[in-house]
Amino acid sequence: MNILHITPHLGGGVGKAHAAIQGATGSSVDRAYYLLEEPRDRRYADLVEQAGGRLHHASQGVSLADLIDGADIVQVEWWNHPRLYHLLAASHLPPMRSLFWAHVSGLFAPYIPTGLFSAAGRFLFTSPCSLQSPDIAALPDDVRARLGVVGSGFGFEDGAPGTDPGQGGGTSAAVAYLGTVDFVKMHPAFFDIIDAVDNPDIRVSVWGGFDPEGEPAARARAMRHPERVRLEGQTADPRAALQAAGIFFYPLREDHYGTAENALIEAMSLGLVPVVLANPAECAIVTDGLNGVVAADPAEMATRLGRLLGDPEARARMSAATKATACERYQPRRSAGLLEEHYRALMDEPKLKTDFASLLGAGPADWFLSTQQRDRSSGPGRMFASGGALSKGSIDHFLATFPDDPGLLTLSGATRVG
Repeated sequence: MNILHITPHLGGGVGKAHAAIQGATGSSVDRAYYLLEEPRDRRYADLVEQAGGRLHHASQGVSLADLIDGADIVQVEWWNHPRLYHLLAASHLPPMRSLFWAHVSGLFAPYIPTGLFSAAGRFLFTSPCSLQSPDIAALPDDVRARLGVVGSGFGFEDGAPGTDPGQGGGTSAAVAYLGTVDFVKMHPAFFDIIDAVDNPDIRVSVWGGFDPEGEPAARARAMRHPERVRLEGQTADPRAALQAAGIFFYPLREDHYGTAENALIEAMSLGLVPVVLANPAECAIVTDGLNGVVAADPAEMATRLGRLLGDPEARARMSAATKATACERYQPRRSAGLLEEHYRALMDEPKLKTDFASLLGAGPADWFLSTQQRDRSSGPGRMFASGGALSKGSIDHFLATFPDDPGLLTLSGATRVG
């Protein structure tokens, strides 16, 4: 089966997922990738190519229509990237068997345009938490039957049960966070929780790029116990950073849009015991008391983290369970197999031509608003303005792509004034 992937890029989480899946794909599937942007970081793109994937870039002048015509199935890697909206809504694409794989949850902004669920031959999520959306409950039965879940987060391959956890795993009381060091994803009480832990010996290593003058760094300096946190910055070796700890501290804001949570799954594959808040994506991965701690709120998180630090037996028991969970549920070969099952089902269906413009909107302002509002009577989502930062899917990201669009300029002015 010839699968054509259309994706804005192969960086970050989507690139990491496809590098792993390409390596786990059997000989019955041939994959090609059409990238809307040139890779800035070629790490995962190179791994995809080394594993047999063929890469095409929009800037090379290759005919996307010809690629679609030659593909059995077109898999669209979906998130609210402005170039992806433009490609689907403003291009005359030939008939295709389409499969969309969503890399955002859709539970909060950025929302997934509901018309895509009906238009796609198959629409897949990366976490079962997405099925909790009211948008899904409102779909007809025949559309819901075309939905599915295929995970895109994977643990370290040699982190299976029985392997040496190094210094970390359940043997260590050291605490680590690895991920986005920005309150767009971190819970705003992140540093308050650490301050409130009833254990003067707690030390938390925070791994991830950060702005020394940004809000997280300022909040860390303003702590009652600033010695409890060390902002380590970006790491080129996340495995080594994680292995030095035994507890993975991962409090995210309740309306974050993540699903796969790669860092969480990687930490679990090494035996770190996760301590998370009861958000949908995390609850789909961590079972409270079995393979980690799921706290209802920041106050409970501080209390239970303190108890875990003083209970090496509980850490050892949950450490073994976290590794088993990662080994059983979060492997590239499992996701590659699930994708292939959906491909085979789609092969029995005809290629169809879809009017994506009618589903997504007429232009950039409509495309952006579709990610922020379930309907026009609701208020803008929290990603409406990005404060000048070019965060993905923000108004500034759309403006950087379409700088002269009147609708976006109007929306941007409203966010700056408001």
